[in-house]
Amino acid sequence: MDYRKFKEQLSRGAFDEILKTLYGSCEQTISRQKQRYSDAVDRFRECYRDCEEISVFSAPGRTEIGGNHTDHQHGCVLAAAVNLDIIAVVSFNNTGVIRLQSEGHSPNNVNLSNLSAQENEKGDSSALIRGIVSRFCEMGIEVRGFDAYTTSDVLSGSGLSSSAAFEVLIGTIIDRHYNNEKAGAVEIAKIGQYAENEYFGKKSGLMDQMVSSVGGLVSIDFHDTGNPKIQSFPFDFENAGYCLCVTDTKGSHADLTDDYVAIRTEMEGVAAQFGKAFLRDVNENDFYAAIPQLREKCSDRAVLRAAHFFAENKRAVQEANALSDENMDYFLELVKQSGESSATLLQNLYSCSQPTEQALSIGIMLSKRILGEKGAVRVHGGGFAGTIQAFVPTDKMNEYVSEMNRIFGNGSCYVLKIRPVGGIEITEGL
Repeated sequence: MDYRKFKEQLSRGAFDEILKTLYGSCEQTISRQKQRYSDAVDRFRECYRDCEEISVFSAPGRTEIGGNHTDHQHGCVLAAAVNLDIIAVVSFNNTGVIRLQSEGHSPNNVNLSNLSAQENEKGDSSALIRGIVSRFCEMGIEVRGFDAYTTSDVLSGSGLSSSAAFEVLIGTIIDRHYNNEKAGAVEIAKIGQYAENEYFGKKSGLMDQMVSSVGGLVSIDFHDTGNPKIQSFPFDFENAGYCLCVTDTKGSHADLTDDYVAIRTEMEGVAAQFGKAFLRDVNENDFYAAIPQLREKCSDRAVLRAAHFFAENKRAVQEANALSDENMDYFLELVKQSGESSATLLQNLYSCSQPTEQALSIGIMLSKRILGEKGAVRVHGGGFAGTIQAFVPTDKMNEYVSEMNRIFGNGSCYVLKIRPVGGIEITEGL
């Protein structure tokens, strides 16, 4: 579509229905998003003045609701796509190069004549682009190039998985334009994980990409990672009297890679004592029976983290069942149990290398003070720094948001809505 036509249709409301699906029906929110999309088109034109035909795409961030550090052990999770996203304005071409400018970042230029992993790109968005294209090419898909401008409200380091949203965005662009959407959401998620693991250099699980790609509230069983079992179901937290809040405590993620890696390494070290690669394949009763022997081979912390996995893996399923049964009280009790397990067994509220920096613990302590016996709070995502998640009664929402913003800075607390769809192209009437 010509960029002028897109802006004209955006202005007259042609995309209002899809925007309501993605962001909610609040008129102020829709107006803000329309301005955001219009500005993105303008910025695109500033970067690529010769490009007039455009397509526009969106991919959401995600919030982990249940299953803290279970996915990389082939366990179960409960998570949801949210109404914070990355959008891309794209113009396709036959140059054999992908040029991408992300708002506030240096440009990425990826020559598609060489799709092998580049050591100097590790940790950079170019690595993700190259890795995703390489996987599509292995599937027999010819990617000929495009120019893109992206802007995101899934802030990096916010715990809402901006990297997975970016991967799903690139995968959706390629699958939609070059592959007639034949790969689909699940395969796009796997491709994103591959790029992150093998090109970007981060050994992530599959949860983040899967939730961003599939969309909605989903329960996922990763026992067979090649064919994960995905169950989508509707649940409206607001109708149940609660708001879903995530607070960025602004702790630095710098130098925490070793902490994240240690969780997976220690869990898999315990599994190895049973001749297994992942804890999901270890019998829980055998694990508890073998604790004396495990303590001779593994650290005590590794044993505790394994115990967290066994309980958290079951809890993620129980949480999904509780929401399916509309049993909010039981769900909140399970969230509290999850938070306690992450704090005492998984031990990911702060880094042992920086024991005096405990922003997550401060946020959880203050949340409990506000919520009392109502609602629930837990660490969100990888942990050690970053975000906490709270289910806040609607009559306490303003107080809660105000206090979190007072402590951690304005704009730190997000009140999230579940987005029912994953990566998509923005088209009229969708």
